[in-house]
Amino acid sequence: MTINFSHISKFSSFVKNKNYSFSREEILSVLNKKIIDKAYNTISSWENYEPTPLLELNKLSKDLNLKNIFYKDESKRFGLKSFKALGGAYAVSEVSAGRKDVVVATATAGNHGKSVAWGAKRLGIKCKIFISEFVSETRANEMRKLGAEVKKVKGNYENSLNECMKQSKEHGWKIVQDVAWEDYQTVPKLTMAGYSVMIEEISKQTDHYITHIFLQAGVGGMASGVIAGVARYFKRIPKIIIVEPENADCVLKSVDAGKIIRVEIEKESIMGGMSCGDVSLVPWQILKNSVNNCLSIPDDDIPLSVAMLAKGYFGDDSIVAGECSAPALISINVSCNNEQIKKDLELDMNSNILLIGCEGDTDIKLYKELLFKGSEQLSNG
Repeated sequence: MTINFSHISKFSSFVKNKNYSFSREEILSVLNKKIIDKAYNTISSWENYEPTPLLELNKLSKDLNLKNIFYKDESKRFGLKSFKALGGAYAVSEVSAGRKDVVVATATAGNHGKSVAWGAKRLGIKCKIFISEFVSETRANEMRKLGAEVKKVKGNYENSLNECMKQSKEHGWKIVQDVAWEDYQTVPKLTMAGYSVMIEEISKQTDHYITHIFLQAGVGGMASGVIAGVARYFKRIPKIIIVEPENADCVLKSVDAGKIIRVEIEKESIMGGMSCGDVSLVPWQILKNSVNNCLSIPDDDIPLSVAMLAKGYFGDDSIVAGECSAPALISINVSCNNEQIKKDLELDMNSNILLIGCEGDTDIKLYKELLFKGSEQLSNG
């Protein structure tokens, strides 16, 4: 049966950044070359380090009449199945500075905490993880397996962060958070520097100039880290498009307004790691001018995308892609199947697209549910 890729094309909002002005100098003043280079040199020296695969979605690029669609498969990162392995673990190594008596703490929806826990285990130091009541036991157990003490907090992510800050102050723990606030910006910069490693790798994995990058955003850490990597490593500047859940489009709303806008999340997205109501302060310094466009999508097409990636519909590889990887795939379909968006983004047969497959089956139970539901949709045509 022939599957029409255009079926995966639902979106909610699309905006153009009226304040777009990509400046390498400005971006690298927020996250400088020295910080970026140190992150790469450190992480690439770790045991079992190797660049994650850059896959080609050749079937999809042919269908959409694009030159290439590249998919950076972060499900293969250090056995942690997520790009977050680059950020939290690196920040732990910098914060602990070789001391064994340090206790690190963080609040998380899952992947960041797993990275912090792994980083602490790698260095032989203690780790405290705070999660909200909405974080699955599957994710909590993954962090416990890495030796972390996991504390569940009533309420949402913000409640877990507040409790983490409170107890860390009381006990003298070092907070390793990927979210920045007024007096807390150094550690988020370290995590962002870790994420820039993906772009260093990509710059060596293909000779094609990337023309467009679709970047998922929660609080904006990965997106801004990737953009800093672009400023550091890419010779040519691609168009940068942010994709978010429709109920948590804080970057889109902020870019559209030209200032940080808080979004009240009335219903949590299935894209849990992206279900964030606030743009982080440090990422915003980079995102506000360097992003060309923002796109928001509903949860509807996540299961189908997960299943189609797993079954090799888009390329020669079977790809294990979690709920936060699927939006990258959905966003390129949306953009090519809407004439106005396609025109605005200048997508054509010369376009080389980069998608970030930011995670694999980090929540195995949820992944199996999504894969089952998406497979049923495929069977029903």
